[in-house]
Amino acid sequence: MSLKTKIYKSTENFSAQIERLKSALETADAIVIGAGAGLSTSAGFTYSGERFQKYFFNFVEKYHFEDMYSGGFYPYQTPEAYWAYWSRYIYINRYMNAPKSTYENIFTLVKDKDYFVLTTNVDHCFQKAGFDKKRLFYTQGDYGLFQCSEPCHNDTYDNETVIRETVLAQSFTIGNDGELIRPADRKLKMSVPTELIPKCPKCGKPMSMNLRADDTFVQDSGWDQAAERYENFIRTHKHQRIVFLELGVGFNTPIIIKYPFWQMTAENPNATFACLNYGQAGVPPEIKSQSICIDGNIHEVIEEVMR
Repeated sequence: MSLKTKIYKSTENFSAQIERLKSALETADAIVIGAGAGLSTSAGFTYSGERFQKYFFNFVEKYHFEDMYSGGFYPYQTPEAYWAYWSRYIYINRYMNAPKSTYENIFTLVKDKDYFVLTTNVDHCFQKAGFDKKRLFYTQGDYGLFQCSEPCHNDTYDNETVIRETVLAQSFTIGNDGELIRPADRKLKMSVPTELIPKCPKCGKPMSMNLRADDTFVQDSGWDQAAERYENFIRTHKHQRIVFLELGVGFNTPIIIKYPFWQMTAENPNATFACLNYGQAGVPPEIKSQSICIDGNIHEVIEEVMR
C-alpha cells in the first residue's frame, strides 16, 4: 500500500459510525490505541488561551508570549528564570489531572479487553487514568523524567519531588486535588533558588527533560522494555480481530502511529482501523472498507460510544 495515496474521508452519518465503532470494540480480540496531541487537547490540556493565562500571566506580561510553546523556546538569561518557567510547565501538564474525563472514559471502554497503548504524548495521562503501565509505550519521552543534557549516560530520573519544590518556591500552593493555586496576597516569583536547579548526578551538567527534541534524547531501559512489550503484543495478535484505534494523531510524525496502523490494517483482513480526529479523520482508499473515520471532538465521540 502506498502511503502517499489520496486520503478518503467518510461520508457515513455520525450515528452509523458510532454504532460501527461500538461493534468493532465489543467484538475485538485486541485493541491497540495510538494517541497523539489531539487526544490531550480534547481532554482540556490546551497550551494557549485561558489555561495559559491562568498559570503564566506574569511571564505573558513580561515577555509577551502567546502560548506555552513560545515560552519554552525563549532564551532566558538565567537558569533560575528558565526553571521557573519550565517547572510550572511540567507541573500543570504532567502532575495535574486533565480538566475532562476523556482518558478515564477511554479506559472504561477498553479495560476488560486485551489492549496496548502507543502514544507520542508526554503528559502521562493514560497511567493517571488507570491504564496498566506495562501496556503503555511513550515513544517520545515523559515530562516526568529528567536526563543529563549532555547526555553523559542513559539513565532517567523521576522529577516529581523537585518540580513540586520548584513551583512552591515561586509562591504557588498545591491543593488537595493537585491543583496549582495562585496566591491572592503576594506576587508570584519568576525565578527559583539556585539550589533547586537540577544537575546531573554524575557529571554535574544541567539536566533536561526526557523529550525527543533532538539527538540527545535518552532511551533508557524502561523505554526499551516498553518497545519490546509493544512489539510482542503486535506479533501475538497479528492475524486476530484487532482494532487500531487512532486518537488525535496528526501528520507531524505519521511514521510512529498513523502509517504503521494503516499498513497493519492492510495486511490483516480481520483488522479494523478507527480514526477519531477533529478535522483530520481520513484513510487511504485501500483500507476504506476496513475503516471507521469520525471527524469530531474525541471527548464527545467517546461519550457517545459509552452510551
